[in-house]
Amino acid sequence: MSMIRNWSTAVRRTVTAVGGLVTARPSRRRTAPVTYTLITLCCLLFLISPAAGLNPVYGTGEEVLAAQRAYFRRWGVIPAELFEDSPGSALTPATALFVHGSWVHLLGNMLFLYVFGAMTEERMGRLQFALFYLGCGYLALVGYAGANAHSQESLVGASGAISAVLGAFLFLFPRARVTSLLPFLFFLPLRFPAWVVLPFWVSLQWLAAGRAGDGPGVAYLAHLVGFGLGFAFAWVRFGRTTRVGGVPVAAPEGENQP
Repeated sequence: MSMIRNWSTAVRRTVTAVGGLVTARPSRRRTAPVTYTLITLCCLLFLISPAAGLNPVYGTGEEVLAAQRAYFRRWGVIPAELFEDSPGSALTPATALFVHGSWVHLLGNMLFLYVFGAMTEERMGRLQFALFYLGCGYLALVGYAGANAHSQESLVGASGAISAVLGAFLFLFPRARVTSLLPFLFFLPLRFPAWVVLPFWVSLQWLAAGRAGDGPGVAYLAHLVGFGLGFAFAWVRFGRTTRVGGVPVAAPEGENQP
């Protein structure tokens, strides 16, 4: 989730996180249509938007920058306007989930949705996962806006919803194995269970949220709200069922700033 100033049967995967980048080799099975539809929709909307820089109708230079600023303000969440009596503003937490500020922002979000979303969808079921994703993503943005009610910055991106997927994943697949290449350990491949990696990620988000200002950057608080909602939902919904463990997956990352 980025702020922009003026702008189951578990599918097995082998995943490596390298310095903030993740590569994945998915199963050939396609049993998560909601996840793939969300990814396709986000990518298509980005490609035709001024943020991609590919559509000549938006012009070049200052013209395209102005178009990007208008686009983010139109479809993103502006906390200072969200709680006004405006039906249009109330819809922006839903539309903002499908808006991304840059190629890096888009690809980072979609990769983690691809890796974590498919397994979570298979466990929850299609309809339940779709409602879970949209509902938690919406509430994550509202939670951030409530804590920053005077901010005029546009907030866009799917990471509030994706963080909810990570929270649910932690509950459903706590023993999933994560393989990471850590730069400070000379890129030695190390494997940890999800119950180690994901709480560590949450701790980093918490520390970063405490240092974050009102300017452009990553909306860490939206990550925390989404993660908490996702974990709580999975706990309430699946607390009495058997959880799945031992599946290799990716270590989550906060999105890069557009």
